[in-house]
Amino acid sequence: RWCGPCKILGPRLEKMVSKQQGKVTMAKVDIDDHTDLAIGAGGGPVLCSQVSAVPTVLAIKNGDVVDKFVGIKDEDQLDAFISKLIGS
Repeated sequence: RWCGPCKILGPRLEKMVSKQQGKVTMAKVDIDDHTDLAIGAGGGPVLCSQVSAVPTVLAIKNGDVVDKFVGIKDEDQLDAFISKLIGS
């Protein structure tokens, strides 16, 4: 049921996150099943306003979206994205 690009990106992202040994947590949301999903610290919606196409990857820290990208990325791009988030 996942879109083609999501099926490609998912395993790549899972591999890169697993290399971080717990510094990063990954969660997947099927937007077809959760079109009304709204996550937010302080009660404000985060996901609803952030996802305009799939796949979309949101980096959330302390309830705030701190970075995001849309589309497929290769492993080097994913590594750079994650490294920037954790500051290494």
